Amino acid sequence: MSAPSDGRSAEWRGELNRPGSAHREWVRHSFRERLLRYFLWLAAIASLVWAVRSIEIIPEFLADAPEQMADLLIRMWPPDLGHYYPSVHAAMIETLHIASLGTVLGVALAIPVALLAARNICRNAFLNAFAQLLLVSSRSVNSLVWALIFVAVFGPGPAAGTFAIAFRSIGFVGKLLAEAIEESAPGPVEALEASGAPWGHRMLKGIWPQVQPAFWGIALFRWDINVRESAVLGLVGAGGIGVVLDDAINFFQWEKVATILLAILAVVVVAEILVTRIRAKLI
Repeated sequence: MSAPSDGRSAEWRGELNRPGSAHREWVRHSFRERLLRYFLWLAAIASLVWAVRSIEIIPEFLADAPEQMADLLIRMWPPDLGHYYPSVHAAMIETLHIASLGTVLGVALAIPVALLAARNICRNAFLNAFAQLLLVSSRSVNSLVWALIFVAVFGPGPAAGTFAIAFRSIGFVGKLLAEAIEESAPGPVEALEASGAPWGHRMLKGIWPQVQPAFWGIALFRWDINVRESAVLGLVGAGGIGVVLDDAINFFQWEKVATILLAILAVVVVAEILVTRIRAKLI
């Protein structure tokens, strides 16, 4: 009898030439693999228990949470739509401006970083590593943390929110764009280089036509994400609908809170539909 050829590790017991041996027993995992699996399960359970103990869940509060949530929903219903105009409407428009301007600025800053990170464009290993560090640094800092930094720089207001969205977008756009550039076919670029075309023409005629669909898809997807993220930047003073939401919560105006949440939901849904249709047209 031959060992199975399905790629899985197995342990065969018994001897083929042993008298009276009719077959050998197949075991899916070896002893070492079973021991490793048990260790991983034990580590996962220990990590879960450690996490639950570290966040200090109070059982009384946890049991009372459904009742408190129901009471909050009762206070928010029905929403007072009279609060929408002009304060909520103006704050929502400001949120869209923050998301749009932040996306444009972020994409503009991400393009040179993506070119440095693409190994088929930039052959310098140090510049590749430096660009990757910038992309990782941008993605590792949450948009709210960026907002706190720029509130300290520019003061409270939409300018801080715009720069927070932009610097948060660099890592996302730059990483995906660099990967798209690296996946582009080298043939057109080599043909242009052989004909003596300058670097700018090689990028515009050889790389850009190949990455253009991915570029617009990445930019639209990031704008969709930024619309969501910019809605909460006002909670730290970076402008937008979050400022109005924070004021309504602090003054216990729950009917106004419900109106604001419905406005955010409507804008997010419309942005999702719009981005999906535009991407379908482009791709």
